Formats: sequence, structure tokens, C-alpha cells
Amino acid sequence: MAPSSSAAARFLVASRVVLELRLGRMMSLFAVVLLVSTVLCALVTGFVFTYAVVVMPGLSKLGDREFIRAFQVTDQIIQNNHPVFVTVWVGSILSVVVTMVSALVGSTGFAGWAAGVTGAVYLIGVQGITVLVHLPLNNQLQNVRVDEMDSASLHEQRELFEARWTSFNVTRTVISCLVTVSLMFAVGMQGN
Repeated sequence: MAPSSSAAARFLVASRVVLELRLGRMMSLFAVVLLVSTVLCALVTGFVFTYAVVVMPGLSKLGDREFIRAFQVTDQIIQNNHPVFVTVWVGSILSVVVTMVSALVGSTGFAGWAAGVTGAVYLIGVQGITVLVHLPLNNQLQNVRVDEMDSASLHEQRELFEARWTSFNVTRTVISCLVTVSLMFAVGMQGN
């Protein structure tokens, strides 16, 4: 075992020992990271759900220039690495990966298997869609110079963006909801 692997293994063992106290009985590292993953994924679900049912339908009522500018301003908050957003979004990815790894190395039973599969679905179906579809579309829209374009050009930019962004957001919202429910079931299966 390489020195860094050995140090990582010792860290995981030490972390597990530290985290195994719960109301006078032992709580596994898997149970802790599963719970953290569930909370963070639920927050991400709420975020994409809000875009699906409030933000995008609201923006759709605006004219092309206003739509593009409003989305740019909203997205800029995220692109400027708002600390709460980054903590939740990146934290969900990291906690899901740690949950999957701890399920693989521990004897976590069906809950571990379910969390592992659910984690893979989350990483591909929510984060993958975000990276492959939403981020490129967001960046493309950020580059639109609203004040320098005519109405036809603005309409074309909106057409290239809105329908695709919205439909893929609905997809990742459904997947994210299913992931959150699955993680809740995995939390409930702990100890069974």
C-alpha cells in the first residue's frame, strides 16, 4: 500500500471511530454520510424543482431581451460561487461519492447497495445533465450581449436556449426527486 493510501485508510478508520457515537450506540460512517447525502441531495432537488416550477415558467412570460438578461443575472449569482450554493451543490457530489465508497468497503447490506445505485443515478442523471447540458447553455447565454443585439438575434438566442434548458431541467428534476426518495428509503433501512 502506498504511503498516501495508508494515510487515507488510517484517516477513514479514525473518521469512522469519531463518527460512531449516536445516542449510546454505534453509528457507522456509512450511516452518517448517507444521511448527509440525503439532506444535500434533497436541497439540490429543491433547487432544480424551483427552477422547473417557478423560475423558468416566470421567465417565460418575459420578452426575449428581459428573459435573457434576467437569466444572466440569476445565473451570475451561481457562477460567482455563492458560498451556500457551492457548499450544497459540491457537497452533494462529494457526499454521494463518499457514500458509494463507504457502501463498497463496508458491510452495509441492501441499504448500501441501494445507496450505491442511487448515487450513480444521481451523478449521471443530475450532475451529468448539469455538466453536459446546463453549464454549456448557461455559458452560451452569459456571452450574449443583450444591449448590442437586435430583436431577431435575441429571439434566436432564446430559441437556442430556453426549450432545451427547460426540458433537461425537468428531466433532472424528476431524477433528483427519485434519488432523494430512494436515499430516504436507504436511511430508513439502516439497522434493518
